[in-house]
Amino acid sequence: MRILVTGARGRLGSSVVEACAGVHEVTALARADLDIGDAAAVDAAVDRASPEVVVNAAAMAGVDEAESHPVDALTINAFGVQALARAAARRGALFVHYSTDFVFDGTASSPYTESDATNPRSVYGLSKRLGEWFTTDVPRSYVLRVETLFGPTAHAARSKGSVATIVDALKAGESPKVFVDRTISPTYVPDAAAATLQLITRQPPPGIYHCVNTGCCTWFDFGAELARRLGVEPRLTPIHFADTPLKAPRPQYCALSNQKLKAAGIEMPTWQDALGRYIARLPVSLFPEA
Repeated sequence: MRILVTGARGRLGSSVVEACAGVHEVTALARADLDIGDAAAVDAAVDRASPEVVVNAAAMAGVDEAESHPVDALTINAFGVQALARAAARRGALFVHYSTDFVFDGTASSPYTESDATNPRSVYGLSKRLGEWFTTDVPRSYVLRVETLFGPTAHAARSKGSVATIVDALKAGESPKVFVDRTISPTYVPDAAAATLQLITRQPPPGIYHCVNTGCCTWFDFGAELARRLGVEPRLTPIHFADTPLKAPRPQYCALSNQKLKAAGIEMPTWQDALGRYIARLPVSLFPEA
């Protein structure tokens, strides 16, 4: 199968390329290769690759950056997605796009399902919700909602982001700040990539699927488990959501249910299992000496 992956050097995109390359013929396009905000360039790239599947991992992922640059966020996260979806549909290709928990307002008390009403509160969340609409506007398409991505990329030994920051702080004997009242469903990048490959292979009914590791936790719980597996003291500084000034609004309760994905035959490991595999891949130099 011919698969075109955009955003192919990002954390998620590179993992999708890695997961698919041993099984399928993959064309990997990084941001430098294709600006998805340029509809003409998108059409030309899709025509050249002649894919049977288009996987879009390109995004403007900076939440605060999107708040400051709304036009850029809409261009990439919404209209760029529309261009890719239409180009894929024109060639009869399957289209897969990634979205986010930020399409919800975070006022729930149990994990969000795909049928729950969305209510984005930030420019980023709105741009990603528009991208979902443009994706589902074409017949053969999937939206995979992911959140709190962690894990190394194919182009770097270390992960970037909040989890890597906590690891570095704990290793240094510092006390990283973590929310005691913000609930998440972490997503280990290799697991999301593996689920993407299964989705392409199985092709369940098109639509929106939550693609996160099974279970949910607060950032404090996640940090404590991370410290335990690193073999260090869980020196965590608890902070509260309401006391933390944020440029762009974030959902406080972000947990997503992945039961629809499970019903489609794709079962995601627990976040604790994923965290164990993440720790096992970290460089030995990160672990404290016995």
